[in-house]
Amino acid sequence: MRRARSKLPSIRSCARAGHVLVRVAATSVNTVDTMIRQMGKDLPLSPDLPAVLGMDFAGTVEAVGEGVTGFAPGDEVYGCAGGLADLQGALAETMLADARLIAYNPKNISMREAAALPLVGITAYEGLQRAGARGGQKVLVHGGAGGVGHVAVQLAKHFGADVYATCSGEKQMNIIASYGATAINYHTDKVADYVARHTGRTGFDVVFDSVGGANLTASFAAAALNGQVATTVSLLELDLTPAHFKGLSLHVVFMLIPMLYNQQREQHGAILAKLAEIVDTGALTPLLDETRFGLDAVGKAYARLSSGEAIGKVVVEI
Repeated sequence: MRRARSKLPSIRSCARAGHVLVRVAATSVNTVDTMIRQMGKDLPLSPDLPAVLGMDFAGTVEAVGEGVTGFAPGDEVYGCAGGLADLQGALAETMLADARLIAYNPKNISMREAAALPLVGITAYEGLQRAGARGGQKVLVHGGAGGVGHVAVQLAKHFGADVYATCSGEKQMNIIASYGATAINYHTDKVADYVARHTGRTGFDVVFDSVGGANLTASFAAAALNGQVATTVSLLELDLTPAHFKGLSLHVVFMLIPMLYNQQREQHGAILAKLAEIVDTGALTPLLDETRFGLDAVGKAYARLSSGEAIGKVVVEI
């Protein structure tokens, strides 16, 4: 009598409808990742324990679920698709990702570089688009050498704007200058002084504030009359009187909304596809911290970002 073969699930069955199973090559650490790790369920968007963290990733599609037509096994993809709420994260050998939240990798950069781009890239792109950044304008980026800021500087240049960016330290100033932007050391340069020097006291058309918080007051002070201010951090009580008397428009960018609420996720896939095109033209290059980490050193990667000593995105290679 022949023994019946055990029926093992196919790899395709591991990818549910509308999703792809990705073999993760790299994932980057974002500030929100460190907040989830430190605050747990005190942060509303944190997943239930036990959980796999990590939002950004780059990797290779191993299987596609029912209804997925835009991707196939073997495709190299990147995205920001997990690590919060009920979405499995990227700090693993494989992860399930909603196909609407991913795009094909840029062709001209490595997986490690691609993994550094999704969250910060989408955030920068959304903020600049909502603020209407375009050629002929003067755009100021606060935190121009930071995770979101260094992308915003390069994208604003790509859109044709005259770009300025605040930072601290010679290394950061050199990075900003390498993007073709004007660096401003906020430790030594007061807002009124650099507004007068670079805009003739009229102010910047668009201010992208990747620092946020109390720094929003500096953004209001630097903006032109009827100007646009985009911020990624607005978790504070703030007197909006200066914004009122200047007629400013304030855009709060919280890029996790599509992931959290399953709303318009396809927009993130579309932005990632556009970012890949921009990368491949040479107009956008992710800035990576020089320290390298593997999956066995995730804690050290989180500590590196939290230390404030990292210059560029911290990436974990799987």
